[in-house]
Order: sequence, then structure tokens, then C-alpha cells
Amino acid sequence: MRMERPLKVLITTDWYEPVVNGVVASVLTLKKQLELLGCDVRVLTLSGSVRSTIENGVYRLGSVSASLFYDHARLAVRSNRRIRRELEQWRPDVIHSQCEFSTHLWAKRLAKSLRIPVVHTYHTIYEDYTHYYSPSRTMGKKMVSSFSRKVCTAMDAVIVPTGKVADLLQGYGITTPISVIPTGLDLTHFRPAATIAEREQSVRLRAELGVPAHHRVLISVCRLAKEKNVDEVIASFAASGAENTTLVLVGDGPYRPELERLVERLDVQESVRFAGFVAPSAVPEYYRMADVFVSASLSETQGLTYIEAQACGLPLLCREDPSLEQVVVPGRTGWTFTSADGFRRGLDAITSSSAVMRAMGDEGASHAAAVFSARAFGLAVLGVYRRVLGLPSVEQIAEEMLLTDLMTGRELELQAA
Repeated sequence: MRMERPLKVLITTDWYEPVVNGVVASVLTLKKQLELLGCDVRVLTLSGSVRSTIENGVYRLGSVSASLFYDHARLAVRSNRRIRRELEQWRPDVIHSQCEFSTHLWAKRLAKSLRIPVVHTYHTIYEDYTHYYSPSRTMGKKMVSSFSRKVCTAMDAVIVPTGKVADLLQGYGITTPISVIPTGLDLTHFRPAATIAEREQSVRLRAELGVPAHHRVLISVCRLAKEKNVDEVIASFAASGAENTTLVLVGDGPYRPELERLVERLDVQESVRFAGFVAPSAVPEYYRMADVFVSASLSETQGLTYIEAQACGLPLLCREDPSLEQVVVPGRTGWTFTSADGFRRGLDAITSSSAVMRAMGDEGASHAAAVFSARAFGLAVLGVYRRVLGLPSVEQIAEEMLLTDLMTGRELELQAA
């Protein structure tokens, strides 16, 4: 069988390292997996300044801050002929857009110029962010519907992480082919504490946060923004009356002052800790020092931090939401809630004994590894690329290679005879 040349993939994203968020985590995982599968991958993103750069296959367009609209957001300042010329000369086979703004416009222009397909991943449920751009939620949802149709209708294929998002887009009237592909995670560093040093690190972290040694720790890891609904976690925790328990909030953001005032109003200052921003490399250490992961967010498209926590052996206690149907297995990997009373009952069930917590944590870690592997993610996305390019599927390629091996082996047998 004639071997194909490596597939050239250009990923466009407004968010990229060193920024830390779910989109960046997804892009980095996808890039690594596509390269392991033999693809030639380059990234077009935004620079942290007005200066454009090209380095190691990453093209950064000069940009300016757009934090007035969203914290840490940026917008490209102008076109860059050198970057466009280099990308056109490289000539990708397919473009994979990961954001809907500056780099998405580049994706469409390059695709039109090169006459190649564009795939788009719809990461963000913008309906949950109307408080940033519209005084009216109803008007905001109409704007989101119109905007989403404009973005997705121009694409050759759309990828979403959950059925919840697929249903949402279809409800907007989008007819572009939609593939549901859970975002794979590189869980190499996300696992339960396995060494004496890691267990000692957990003890030190608790001490640094002022958590009493005999307390259980509930942990939430997210940006402290209104749409993350952290105030419901705090209020539900306060109402639960849980004894010998500390809630640790890892992350920072514009809503932190309001959350700190809420903690004071509810008089739970002794039981809540704000850990602030934590470097990505240190996040697994915070999961490991905790006993239960909690969240009330309804703005998740998949819940990447939930999966990370699971992989580290934590039971989950989360607000019920369709996006978590593949993540939380009620009674086995955690519980969901819809009210403060539900939060209390779920917490009581999870923490009823050390054996129950350990069993839930173990099953959650196994579930995360089985369902959300990075390789399965890369293969599924590669399958979408091959479909829009009219190439044989990954499965067909594997079958052809196996058939070729069998035929070659048979020919050798005949020659030997």
C-alpha cells in the first residue's frame, strides 16, 4: 500500500500557552496527539503584545488587550503579511479553528485562499456569559444564537465536547455536521498520591492553607468569575453545617472580592480558604491534598477540572448538568445536586466513611482513564479531518494495513514453498 504523506494541520486559537484555561489545555493535548499520529501541526495564535513572532511552528499575531470584555482576552491588531505568506507557502491540508474571534477570521481567509476545509470546535456556551455583553439575558441569547449560526454555518464540520452542546447548536438552527468528541486529557500527572513524598506534600499544603490536620477538605478549582457559580458552592457548604470540614477555593478572578464578602456574611471565614492562582504544574498537588471535588458551575462544556480531580482519586459533588453525564456516575464516582439540601445529602453520602470515599475515588480514577484518554481524542478528531478531506477513515487505513501485512506474509510463504 502506498504510504500517505503527513497530514498538515493548522490549529487557530486566540488562547494559547502561557495562558491557562480549558481551551489551551484542549489545544495542547490535541497538538501532541496529532503529532504522535504522524501529522505535521502548526499553531496560529495571538501574541501577548503588539509584536508578531514566529517560533517552533507557532505563529503569534500582534494583539491588544480586550479585558474590558473578558479577563485576559486579546484581539489581533492588524494583518501580518509575513505570517500569511509563510502559512500559504506551507499549505496546510485542513484548518482547525478553536475560537470564534481574531484567529477564526484568519482561519476563514486562509481556507478561502487555499481552498481547503475548516473544522471548528465550539468550546464555550456563550449563553452563560450574557452578563459580560448584554443587559438582557433574552437579548443576549438571541445574539448568541445569531452569532453561533454565522460561525458554524461557514464551517465544513463542527466538533463539540458533549451532547448538551450539540443539542444547543441544533436548537440555534445549525445544520453543519456536528461530531461529539469528549476533550481528551493528558492525565500523566493527574493521579492519586503514590509516594511518601507526595503524601508529605499534601500535609504541608494543608498546613500552609491553615487547614486543621483532622479536617476533610472540599476543593473547587476554577476561575473566580460569576458564571462559575462559586457563590452557590459557598452558600450550600455553609448551609450543610458540615463539621471538621474546610472548603478550599483554588483560582482567582474578578468575582473574588464578592465571594470573600459572601464568606463573611455567612460567617464561614474559619472554614473557607482562598488559595488564589496556582501554577498548572502544581494543581495535581492541590487535588491530592483534598478529599472531595465540588462545583456548582452550569457553564461547563465538559468539565475538564472535574476529570482531572477524578483522575487524582477524588469523588465528585457537582451541580446537576447534562454536560457531566459522561463524568459523574451517581453513587459510583460521586453525586450531583440541584439544591443546598441536595448538596448536604450528597456530601453526607460521600463522606459517610473512609471506605466509601476511597471506593468512589478509585472508581473515578479508573473511569477518567478509560473514558477521557488523550489518544482516543486525537484519533476521533483525525477522523473528522479525514472525512472533510474525503480520505479513507482511520479504521479503513488500519484494515488496509492489516490486509497488506497478511498478503505480504502469504507471498513470503509461497516463495518459501
